[in-house]
Amino acid sequence: MSCTMNSCLVALALLFLWRVEEMAEACSCSPAHPQQAFCNSDVVIRAKVVGMQEIDSGNDVYGNPIKRIKYEVKQIKMFKGPTQDIDAIYTAPSSAVCGVTLDTNGKKEYLITGKLEVDGTMHITLCDFIEQWETLSAIQKKSLIQRYETGCACTITRCTSIPCMISSPAECLWTDWVIEKTVNGEQAKHYACIKRSDDSCAWYRGSAPPRKDFLDIEDP
Repeated sequence: MSCTMNSCLVALALLFLWRVEEMAEACSCSPAHPQQAFCNSDVVIRAKVVGMQEIDSGNDVYGNPIKRIKYEVKQIKMFKGPTQDIDAIYTAPSSAVCGVTLDTNGKKEYLITGKLEVDGTMHITLCDFIEQWETLSAIQKKSLIQRYETGCACTITRCTSIPCMISSPAECLWTDWVIEKTVNGEQAKHYACIKRSDDSCAWYRGSAPPRKDFLDIEDP
């Protein structure tokens, strides 16, 4: 009886660990430079969240209801997206399945990137770039207007260990992690990867627009 009980406990422990691992794997994504997040998103807005409700969103293959969180938002500015304002954003109900938790008191302003679904609604996950507006650098805020967009044809390659290198002239090497041990370092805060006149790409820092020939870049 004791042996059977121990076997059951072991099986339950393994099942629990498997479920924890499954939930962890259900939401995994590589960090993205803010420019990558901008270029890969369908919608980029500055907004306040003014309400939240849990809604039904159909059923899964087993007939169980699928829940989603609907955030009611007040759009302040759209940097990229459809012609109409975004007044609601949808996400999964928990972080285990990439759901995003936002403050709903209407006092905090967010920069929110996300995808448009086939019905025209905006959906966000933990893999999207979502930050409080006040934490963004002045360069990041200004780059949202035009600079990030001019570099969308470039590739930003994240360096995770030394040595690392680019494989194409159209790449910029993102080294924040190996140099500063954070993905929110100098290159993320103050640089954009811009295409040059010869179709190569390079990091650019500064508030003024780059010169046409882009010969006066400042490398990190």
